[in-house]
Amino acid sequence: MIKEAIYHRAMSPFVYKYDRETIHIRFHTKRNDIQSVDLIWNDPYDWHSEDPAMWNFDPDKPSFWRTFETPMEKIGHDDQYDYWFIAIKPPFRRLRYGFRLHDGNETAVYTEKGWFEDKPLDDTGYYFCVPFINPVDIFHAPSWVKDTVWYQIFPDRFANGDPSNDPEGTLPWNSTEPTVTNFFGGDFQGIIDHIDHIVDLGITGIYFCPIFKATTNHKYDTLDYMEIDPQFGTKEQFKQLVDLLHENGIKVMLDAVFNHVGYNHPWFLDVVEKGPQSEYRDWFYLRDFPIETTPKPNYDTFAFEKNMPKINTEHPALKAYLLEVARYWVEEFGIDGWRLDVANEVDHAFWRDFRKTVKQANPDAYILGEIWHDAQPWLQGDQFDAVMNYPFTNASLNYFALDRTSASEFRDELTRVEMMNTTNVNEVTFNLIDSHDTPRALTRAKGHKGKFKLLMTSMLTYTGSPCIYYGDEIGLEGEQDPGCRRCMPWDETQEDRELFRYIQKLIRLRKEHPVLANAGSYRFNLVDDESNALIVERCTKDETYLIYFNNSETVSKLNPLWHTGSAYDLLHDRDVDSLEVELAPFSATILKMK
Repeated sequence: MIKEAIYHRAMSPFVYKYDRETIHIRFHTKRNDIQSVDLIWNDPYDWHSEDPAMWNFDPDKPSFWRTFETPMEKIGHDDQYDYWFIAIKPPFRRLRYGFRLHDGNETAVYTEKGWFEDKPLDDTGYYFCVPFINPVDIFHAPSWVKDTVWYQIFPDRFANGDPSNDPEGTLPWNSTEPTVTNFFGGDFQGIIDHIDHIVDLGITGIYFCPIFKATTNHKYDTLDYMEIDPQFGTKEQFKQLVDLLHENGIKVMLDAVFNHVGYNHPWFLDVVEKGPQSEYRDWFYLRDFPIETTPKPNYDTFAFEKNMPKINTEHPALKAYLLEVARYWVEEFGIDGWRLDVANEVDHAFWRDFRKTVKQANPDAYILGEIWHDAQPWLQGDQFDAVMNYPFTNASLNYFALDRTSASEFRDELTRVEMMNTTNVNEVTFNLIDSHDTPRALTRAKGHKGKFKLLMTSMLTYTGSPCIYYGDEIGLEGEQDPGCRRCMPWDETQEDRELFRYIQKLIRLRKEHPVLANAGSYRFNLVDDESNALIVERCTKDETYLIYFNNSETVSKLNPLWHTGSAYDLLHDRDVDSLEVELAPFSATILKMK
């Protein structure tokens, strides 16, 4: 038994309160080392209980020590670890627990105090502890997010519906390649004009890149958090747009930057003009006066971008203003969520108060942080509901688009992604394969539509809340910013309508079969490096679905593990008598077991 490979602490994401009755416990052991793990558990104040209400096995079986031992399930593995899981409902919402491990030769017990040959009986202090399931401590995110399919819109590039509000120098629509400085006049009216496209695709949530007053085409250099940029329209038009989207069952999430503002923001210009005498000097992180921008800014910024001075969210007056911004757009316009730019560089105390403010305005609002790395500190239930799942993005692109990893390496990466956060978080995490900050996924796949369809199939059958970047559904391509921010063509001769119908069907299947979204478990059934193909199994106690992926230029035949019988092919509308499915190169299929 490789004991030094085993580590556990009684904290998230190893242990967490899933709901008012249930505690989830995870445990990892060295790959292929341990045959079984049993959870030793009981109430800390009734450790030796003889109360039948505490028993989860035959109450007639005599036993003096009524601690329970319940088998844990091995739910997956990567190249280093096996991962074990159990959901426990302690009768009095308190728990002490340890682990009994068996490797085929040796049995040992692991507790908070270390290793023992057998379980310590007389002192619950040896064991890991969950003191009580206090409802206020349970991670809670809006339930509607689990069923939402998002569509990200970069407003200047979606559609120009009202040329009268075009900024000076606006170019004819889609007349040239995008640059970091040019404008094409996209606005709210353009979105309203094309609402049928969004509804027809099956979208139920829109994530807008910033719409607040700014100087650039991307609007991440905010000049006024309380005003709409005139190039998009008026507040009245925005309210009309929100109402129209809501009427069509579509939620609205706005993008806000509370890490920095634009150089030309009145606060910062006041500092530039008045120096130490400015009333806003403490609203920024300034190192010296006068303000200098070269060779590097003498003030903190986003990265080293001189046009984006970082703001001090600890300053009481500034903090109060920003929290009012958060409340205002939720209460006055009915938006359903906030996406928070550069969220990891803003202090945690601000985000805790931000959450309280937003949830007071609308308890069902969604709070999404832009964090590209392990985000556990922000996902304890007191700050964000979710983060943008770039670890999923990278794992998917590496396997399906870039040919950097094998099928088993993809399984390993995705298993680690699942283990990074709790199930509560995974169910509402924001999954994506590209965005305004990355090359488009079809471009990463070198224009290969089969690989792109595999990416979409993987994302739209994965746990969480998927997001489609505008134009992906019709085959829009583009390199890194600004190439990924090109205009939506609105010309059927430039659109891949077959791709649109494929993604449309995936979205419909996700809605019609909740097990493909968040209702069921997600497990790798079969992984074949030789054929570079795999099968994912999604199931509940009542339903099972098998999702086949052939990421290869040759035909692949896959026999699923553990299953026999017949099924129905949801993607191709046909009965399947044998589960040995023959997959064309770079294709997928979804079977519902009969």
